[in-house]
Amino acid sequence: EGREDLQVNQLETQIWIKPDIQKTDVDFSEILNAIQEIAKDVNIFFDELEGVNSPSKDDDSLLHHGNLTSTSDDASRLEVVGEEVPDKNKINGLYFRDGKCRIDYILVYRKSNPQTEKREVFERNIRAEGLQMEKESSLTNSDIIFVKLHAPWEVLGKYAELMNVRMPFRRKIYYLHRRYKFMNRIEKQISRFRGWLPRKPMKLDKETLPDLEENDCYTAPFSQQRIHHFIIHNKDTFFNNATRSRIVHHILQRVKYEEGKNKIGLNRLLSNGSYEAAFPLHEGSYRSKNSIKTHGAENHRHLLYECWASWGVWYKYQPLDLVRRYFGEKIGLYFAWLGWYTGMLFPAAFIGLFVFLYGVTTLNHCQVSKEVCQATDIIMCPICDKYCPFMRLSDSCIYAKVTHLFDNGATVFFAVFMAVWATVFLEFWKRRRAVIAYDWDLIDWEEEEEEIRPQFEAKYSKKERMNPISGKPEPYQAFADKCSRLIVSASGIFFMICVVIAAVFGIVIYRVVTVSTFAAFKWALIRNNSQVATTGTAVCINFCIIMLLNVLYEKVALFLTNLEQPRTESEWENSFTLKMFLFQFVNLNSSTFYIAFFLGRFTGHPGAYLRLINRWRLEECHPSGCLIDLCMQMGIIMVLKQTWNNFMELGYPLIQNWWTRRKLRQEYGTQGKKSFPQWEKDYNLQPMNAYGLFDEYLEMILQFGFTTIFVAAFPLAPLLALLNNIIEIRLDAYKFVTQWRRPLASRAKDIGIWYGILEGIGILSVITNAFVIAVTSDFIPRLVYAYKYGPCAGQGEAGQKCMVGYVNASLSVFLVSDFENRSEPTSNGSEFSGSPLKYCRYRDYRDPPHSPVPYGYTLQFWHVLAARLAFIIVFEHLVFCIKHLISYLIPDLPKDLRDRMRREKYLIQEMMYEAELERLQKERKERKKNGKSYHNEWP
Repeated sequence: EGREDLQVNQLETQIWIKPDIQKTDVDFSEILNAIQEIAKDVNIFFDELEGVNSPSKDDDSLLHHGNLTSTSDDASRLEVVGEEVPDKNKINGLYFRDGKCRIDYILVYRKSNPQTEKREVFERNIRAEGLQMEKESSLTNSDIIFVKLHAPWEVLGKYAELMNVRMPFRRKIYYLHRRYKFMNRIEKQISRFRGWLPRKPMKLDKETLPDLEENDCYTAPFSQQRIHHFIIHNKDTFFNNATRSRIVHHILQRVKYEEGKNKIGLNRLLSNGSYEAAFPLHEGSYRSKNSIKTHGAENHRHLLYECWASWGVWYKYQPLDLVRRYFGEKIGLYFAWLGWYTGMLFPAAFIGLFVFLYGVTTLNHCQVSKEVCQATDIIMCPICDKYCPFMRLSDSCIYAKVTHLFDNGATVFFAVFMAVWATVFLEFWKRRRAVIAYDWDLIDWEEEEEEIRPQFEAKYSKKERMNPISGKPEPYQAFADKCSRLIVSASGIFFMICVVIAAVFGIVIYRVVTVSTFAAFKWALIRNNSQVATTGTAVCINFCIIMLLNVLYEKVALFLTNLEQPRTESEWENSFTLKMFLFQFVNLNSSTFYIAFFLGRFTGHPGAYLRLINRWRLEECHPSGCLIDLCMQMGIIMVLKQTWNNFMELGYPLIQNWWTRRKLRQEYGTQGKKSFPQWEKDYNLQPMNAYGLFDEYLEMILQFGFTTIFVAAFPLAPLLALLNNIIEIRLDAYKFVTQWRRPLASRAKDIGIWYGILEGIGILSVITNAFVIAVTSDFIPRLVYAYKYGPCAGQGEAGQKCMVGYVNASLSVFLVSDFENRSEPTSNGSEFSGSPLKYCRYRDYRDPPHSPVPYGYTLQFWHVLAARLAFIIVFEHLVFCIKHLISYLIPDLPKDLRDRMRREKYLIQEMMYEAELERLQKERKERKKNGKSYHNEWP
């Protein structure tokens, strides 16, 4: 094929350079026909409908024209490109020394490494597979050797067919449904109205930037026998760089480095230290002296930086097609999911902000807050032993107002909305994923049979059985061995959860001890706000414990996962992901669960307090309620966690790369550093973390839990998540484009096990929000008072006028002389009325001290308890019914997408049939022309 291509180019050159060839006896039209026939014989397909120069998927039209290496029909341009491009390619470090063979993959090793024999066998087998190889010594360290790999066209075509790589073969023809005149008129009016509106600022500017969308083409698995069906303008760019690297990696994973059935693959050589690193190259620098709007993008990396990773485009949509083209479908799906999640947070953040503002606007009309602020004659019992003084209820006026900002009439509506929102988010993500899978040719893609992990092979190499799929013998793990390992792993998980509970227990003891210490503090500010100071310091200490335990949990999860001996890498990833999520979820939310459902619930009452280890009195809620503690816990943890994650995600790679650049600048100067080849620059970048996208997904999933599980107590959580995600998208983009080596482009159909975790969080959020509203907040006690005990009892009303007297009704009376000796306060309360206090009040529904059963539960307590249980049952069933109804009504596949898929399948069959029929007819004409005709031929 290469010789025939050269003959065609030489013949075309002779025709264009020597027009006097028409004076010969050969007819000029016959020569052109001969050229076309030869081109078809060598399987080059020209799209006659759109012209030879029309853009296609293999055309790098997105790039600056100075970097194009595609051929042209003009012989003079061929001569110029042939002289200039190789010289430029030698400089940019993306090609071999000849400037023609593009580097598809880089291997790095040290000459001092003793694994020389394995590398030599491996590299010899690489050459046997058809890959071309070239070695370069590092400019900064002579011990480091770079192995450059290039896959020729023949190798790419062979393995693309084996891997079922889908490539474009015909332009898409969109089928427009018949519309009625009325609908057409409406659409015209809408489009005319849109013309008056300003242009959408969130869309990428396609006039000043190159076209970011890949051309819509029908694709089919690549086949060398049917290569004439595919659109091939230039063999060098037909397979994009990400696909070329993926094919080379596929080859490297199947090359032997030693004799033996298990001595195979690049991953094993990386794990035993034979090679230090392996990565595809970035496509040049991400910066340019020239503006992208005037000179175009230098390469795809530069284009991604300008339109995706730059902070100036934070409000723009993501160019997902370009991200997928450069980084592969797996990373593209992560950013598609992150963008979809961020977009869906807008309505949740708006409603949450509305609930908060509703609390602000109704603050002055809240009867409960008014009564608390005006209750100067109500004296509350001390909240801790001895050192805590008596206090007026009006002293908690500020906390009562802050509580109303989050616990108001709109809270229940917001909890229902967020439960429905979580379901809508997941259901519409399934539809969005289906559209992405269709656009990215992932509908019919199935994962290949995965290789067995080397650790599994080494452990169970003595026992083998036939693989039912491949029919080859493979190591086998006995059922008893697998069960025993799973039991040990589950025991380890349970033990680590107990460690989390122990840490929470320590925080509880800290809160109990510290509240008395702060109550006796010298500073009046801390002494008067001892409970808030206790909560704030406890949350900060809890955050530090969370971050320290996360480091321990990662090592424990890694140990337990390796102990289980998963068979494949995907099984290992799923097992590790589940453990890490369980650990971090329990670690992050255990204290929040304690504050929401246990704080102040089991404290007893004055004179009969429940104590921890018969020593420490359990902590009580603030006189204004426990919700303020939950709000502080969620707000501080969420802000600190997101700030720390963003710093570690970007700060650590920035510091590492800055230190590396500083050392190189000191040794070689600024100009010397700029002259480094691309493989040297990429090697000095940070590798992608060992767990791939695990950390990115885990951070967002934990944030999703914070946004949904306790959102009834903190309506501003979606707003904080939205602001964080807007920054997170650009941080991750900047990190992938500028701070990390280019990861291998891998394929995936969805986000994997994370979707099931999201569904589990959505179910848990319904239960927790029901309990937060019923147990933590005062919504149910207020409702019971308004309908049963207030001024409007029996009238069916529940306005603010019906809440008159609620505060007094929610407080019980205690006789001060009934205090235990260890609980009796040091002051007698004479500072309030000039004489020692006889009675104080506390939050509970109990009988007065002089009743027949002193301090027994009142009837109102049982009414409130029954209402709380009824609300939990009704709320859960109602929300779950709504969730299931929405899941049923929203199909996983959009109707227009289903129609497009069916029509595409039909058109592809028709096109393939017509192309084959045309080829057979041409062969028949050629045989007749040559005098070779056969009887009874098929048409």
